[in-house]
Amino acid sequence: MHFLQVIFQRLLYLIPVLIGISIITFVLMQLTPGDPIRLLVGQRATPEVIAAVRAHYGLDLPAYQQYFVYMSNTLQGDLGNSIPYQRPVTELILSFLPPTVFLIVYVICITIPTTVFLAILSAKNEGKLLDQIINQFTVLGLTIPVFWLGIMMARLFGVELGWFPVTGYGKDFIGHLHHLFLPAISTSIWLVPVLLRNLRVAIIEQMKSDYVTASQSKGLPERYIFSHHILKNSILPTLNLFGVMVTYLIGGSIVVETVYAVPGVGKLIINSILGRDYFVVQGITLFYAMATISVTLIVDLLSALIDPRVEL
Repeated sequence: MHFLQVIFQRLLYLIPVLIGISIITFVLMQLTPGDPIRLLVGQRATPEVIAAVRAHYGLDLPAYQQYFVYMSNTLQGDLGNSIPYQRPVTELILSFLPPTVFLIVYVICITIPTTVFLAILSAKNEGKLLDQIINQFTVLGLTIPVFWLGIMMARLFGVELGWFPVTGYGKDFIGHLHHLFLPAISTSIWLVPVLLRNLRVAIIEQMKSDYVTASQSKGLPERYIFSHHILKNSILPTLNLFGVMVTYLIGGSIVVETVYAVPGVGKLIINSILGRDYFVVQGITLFYAMATISVTLIVDLLSALIDPRVEL
């Protein structure tokens, strides 16, 4: 019942956050140069046609009226219609969503086992050559910009060697894995070092704790102590950091999708900003906000399940 109360409270907190984000997005789009109607009808359209189309989409109203109409429709589940695509925004986002979700899950599936394996390996060899090598690779991964790494990997493994596609999404599951391998790897190379350093430090601290010495004195196997106590207690701070990184990953997928021409939500929002597609930009922004808050809530609930002392 406590978890249900927490979820309900977080959903209530979501309302003012979404309202604030919608206002900021709306104002920024209003201040953006360009006319979406002019882009839609072309340069040869007469003023009468432009006025008629503008009135059709409600863009002839004052800005504050446009916002209230938009929010009224949003509360009814209607995010409006895309001007260039001539489709409902919700339907449009859902059609572009699968590549983005697949890419994020792909990155997570690569990142988690790699981070845990390298962190354990590094912590158990603290101060030794292997630990130093892993730390050097960690520093290297932190200093390389994701967009530059993506471009270099696309050029080497995609263009010159021809091992992986550098554009597209694929037609089936294997095709998705093949097409999104380079985007997932280039993103993981940035994500793993941050989590690895945090988890390594946490494991080392737990290994030097008094309860570990007490467990060893009782004759408990080292593997049991590590898996049931050390690793479990080390995951909690890294889990919170992982939640933050995933929220960055949701927004950061825009960069990777642009570099590799992945037909996901990131590509859609870039095209919509360039095309002054107000309704789509506002809809995607609200979607990103809801996804971020949902991830944060899930991480908080998992933290409470792992450690009952954590207060929600």
